[in-house]
Amino acid sequence: MMHRLLQLQRRFLSSSKNAQKEQQWSVKQVTKSNFLESLEEIQKHIHDCHFITVSSQKTGGFSAPWRRVLPFDTPDMAYLKAKDAAERFQLFQFAVCPFTIESSKVVAYPYNFHLFPRDELNIGMPSYSFSCQTSYLMSMAREDFDFNACIYDGISYLSRVQESTAKDRIGNPISSHLVKSSSTSSVADVVFVERIKARVRHWRNACKEPNKGTDELLVKSLRKLILGGELYGSRPCMSIDVCNARQVQLVLEMLSEIFDDLVPLIIPDKSGGPKAVRVVFTSSPEDKNLLEKELENIEEEWNKQVRGFREVIDVLSASQKPIIAFDCLNEFTFVHSKFIAPLPSNLNEFMCSLRLVFPCILDVNNLLKEIGPVSRAKNLPAAMSYLKRQFFVPLDMEIPHQGISAEENERKKHGHNVLRITHLFAKLGSILKITHGSCKTMNGDIDKVMEDHGNIFYPCCSSLKEPIDRDILVFTNKTRKVSTEDLVFLWGFRVGMTAGVLKKILYASHDVFSEDFEVKLVDKSCAVVVFWTPGLAEVLLKVISSGGVGSSALMDMISEGLKAAGYEAYKRVCRMRLWELHLADSLDKALSDEYPRDWVANARSEPLGICWNNEFIIKLDDL
Repeated sequence: MMHRLLQLQRRFLSSSKNAQKEQQWSVKQVTKSNFLESLEEIQKHIHDCHFITVSSQKTGGFSAPWRRVLPFDTPDMAYLKAKDAAERFQLFQFAVCPFTIESSKVVAYPYNFHLFPRDELNIGMPSYSFSCQTSYLMSMAREDFDFNACIYDGISYLSRVQESTAKDRIGNPISSHLVKSSSTSSVADVVFVERIKARVRHWRNACKEPNKGTDELLVKSLRKLILGGELYGSRPCMSIDVCNARQVQLVLEMLSEIFDDLVPLIIPDKSGGPKAVRVVFTSSPEDKNLLEKELENIEEEWNKQVRGFREVIDVLSASQKPIIAFDCLNEFTFVHSKFIAPLPSNLNEFMCSLRLVFPCILDVNNLLKEIGPVSRAKNLPAAMSYLKRQFFVPLDMEIPHQGISAEENERKKHGHNVLRITHLFAKLGSILKITHGSCKTMNGDIDKVMEDHGNIFYPCCSSLKEPIDRDILVFTNKTRKVSTEDLVFLWGFRVGMTAGVLKKILYASHDVFSEDFEVKLVDKSCAVVVFWTPGLAEVLLKVISSGGVGSSALMDMISEGLKAAGYEAYKRVCRMRLWELHLADSLDKALSDEYPRDWVANARSEPLGICWNNEFIIKLDDL
């Protein structure tokens, strides 16, 4: 008895200590004005850390209730909905927290970056416009979010693809990096090289001759016109027009083999292809080294200006450290869309592309599912409460001082979710035996612990490595598997009808409803019917397509506008991006003659996936 009391006392003291610590948590706020110095700091912290937590604040999450990820969505459908949100909304804050775990101590370095997709280069990127969801903006306003600071001092960014496009449009000279070609030179190649070699030699000799005071202005102008002389800064240079990458290769090889005092620069055209090779003359080896250093500095400054916040994403990727996040499907569709490239058309391609950038991502939502009843918790406080009751995990959270005054920390409490996720992961990691030592084996491969938990995006609970079957999990009081072929979407019923009333009406309308079934409203316009007996969904669809023959009650409902469709129609809605405000309107479009009918035949050949678990998704908004 005494032992039990002491244990409860330790837990109480630990809980009180953690509550006090959370009130003192400080997150460094980063804007355009202090971005460069913060970038240097976080690079060091990322290099030294064990894990990295990320969390973001978006301008919205979904533009209609049915476009949220729902219990009957297959992994592919869930991805298409997340893709739509990522392409529609923007990121206003992105928090990054490198941290280490040693025994029961967590040392964290949280940063909250304020972002805004400003067109810094006047080229229409990263974004002309974006959508906002009023509830999200109201939530940010309640937290005293400074929208003026976000717009005027937020950090802009370009994705990797947008950066490449920007360089092509602006056409800045690019330092050349010669890669020897193994292909045999043709006669045309030899003629081209000899002609360019003679021209470069004459120009170089003219540059090396001392200037003669007797040269008149006209003579200098003629020499410049004939030899093609220009200036790069204070150094003489000339341009060699090229038609393709092969000619660029030939020019670079010729210059490297014959001339050691010339520095070539590639000039791109607006389409991104090479337009010319600019050759700069240097007066000495020291001058050549100085020019190359200048070019490196110019390129580095240009990259920082163009990439903006994406420099942080590139540092995260280069570190190859495990990334911790919450609701990863939603989080990383935004990351991929804004900072890497446009989102692929399907989930498999998205996961392959993402793993090239972040090889190991751990979803806290997925880890929570591994601990019995905690997976049914409705919010983070409930999950933390369960962990405290069932597991004694003493944990000390230390956030070293980062030059943040107490007044500033009290005034700006943005980005604290990243610390809550870090704290929760540390507890789960202790329970599930996930440590930084288990991240990689001696040969650098992800070990079994990380393989079991990594790159599984809850609510898409099926792993891409596992065989895909036809079952999904449907939300009821008890989790039950059902085939997507046993789902029927109904719409056209009276406005304002509840799921319970609709179920009673259906129960009395036809014998097909004599077996056990469930009815759930997807939105105000549409409901989904789940049959627990295989084959009944197909029977219902045939009855409704025949006009309800044999059932006067069902005939009356059909005459009033009741319609029905199977899961294939819903898949068609998502894949064809028929994102109307109401699901009923989207289904009507999907079944209309406006779209090709052969799509259905092609879609049926694709395997149906395992849907995400129907257990609650724990939302940070519930905090």
